[in-house]
Amino acid sequence: MASRDVKSEISPGANLTSSAKAMFRLIAAEGVATRPQLGAALNLSRPTLSAAIAELESLGLVSKIGEIKGAIGRRAAIFRPSVAAGHVIAIDAGSTHVRLRVSSLDRRLLQSRIYRLPSSQLLLGEEISQAVADEIAATLAATEEDWGPLRMIGIAVPSRVAGPHGDPAQTREQELFSRFTPPDGVPILLENNVNCAAVAERSNGNAKDAETFAYLQFGLKIGMGIMLEGRLLRGRNGAAGEIGHLAYPTGQGARPEPGEIERYMGSAALMARVAAAWQGGTAPETPAALLALAEAGEAQALTHLDRHAEEIGAIVASCVSVIDPGLVVLGGGLAGHALLQPTISRLANALSYPVELRPSTLGADATVLGIEKLANDQTVKILLGDD
Repeated sequence: MASRDVKSEISPGANLTSSAKAMFRLIAAEGVATRPQLGAALNLSRPTLSAAIAELESLGLVSKIGEIKGAIGRRAAIFRPSVAAGHVIAIDAGSTHVRLRVSSLDRRLLQSRIYRLPSSQLLLGEEISQAVADEIAATLAATEEDWGPLRMIGIAVPSRVAGPHGDPAQTREQELFSRFTPPDGVPILLENNVNCAAVAERSNGNAKDAETFAYLQFGLKIGMGIMLEGRLLRGRNGAAGEIGHLAYPTGQGARPEPGEIERYMGSAALMARVAAAWQGGTAPETPAALLALAEAGEAQALTHLDRHAEEIGAIVASCVSVIDPGLVVLGGGLAGHALLQPTISRLANALSYPVELRPSTLGADATVLGIEKLANDQTVKILLGDD
């Protein structure tokens, strides 16, 4: 949504040398770095190192924040992105919560906010849009001088994002703006929420050692984010990983219905099945309550969770048979729980190709951390004139 004029205004580094650009990318990625660390990582001579630092300092992109004394007594200057480099706002516009993080370009947390929606939202619409508008307005009102300029707002949405080759009219992404009007002159980056969670697992979570893997989420809704050789796979229509559209139900006499597998596998439908089948006493009303009973050894709870784990395992196997990722990270609550992992792994490996399963270590923060990462990376590109 950024205009050419906006981009030119926030691209002070367009004429930087390649050494200076590489240095800024590294400082943004690492947070802080000393002169010797920068020189060694980028294989720069001392004159080139000094020239690159001078270029960045002249544009106000980095600043010296101190010195550190080395083993042989020499002092090394420490650099990080400057206040003038600015900050981003990252938002997870979720189906149950809106999570917001304000961070510097080296991902130092400046502020965070969490708002719980009054009711769960299966589709992106006015209620989520209003919550996003309110949270961003509150954040803008609380902006502090030492945050620097706002460079970008990244928003993860519970819908497909069309991308450059898709048709936004075929997605619900524009529903985000039914109540929310972006601030003037600030680029907006939209991305699917499960894709963002996959990005976070690669940068912050349980897939740091893997360039190719799939992140599968099973919660109120289901979805998959795919990383292939370190790159997020979006697909021509932004629909890569939309496993909520797998054909279901299947079998003799069955007629698949659009989106039916997501409705069946979602946590609300699961708890409805549990309530309908529960015998004796009061049925658990939430997945957390069901887990608590299972952990205490309650037989009915264990049976329901084992059946749900088998169904998850079958879906994992279907995904593995298509993309063969070798690693699947499971998130969204139940799927990543230790009680379900053995059954999911057994089914997935029995029905398809060998795959390692790992639980998400990021929990509810996965999506907001992912959109933060994407917004920071995109901002760095724009600042350097590489976008």
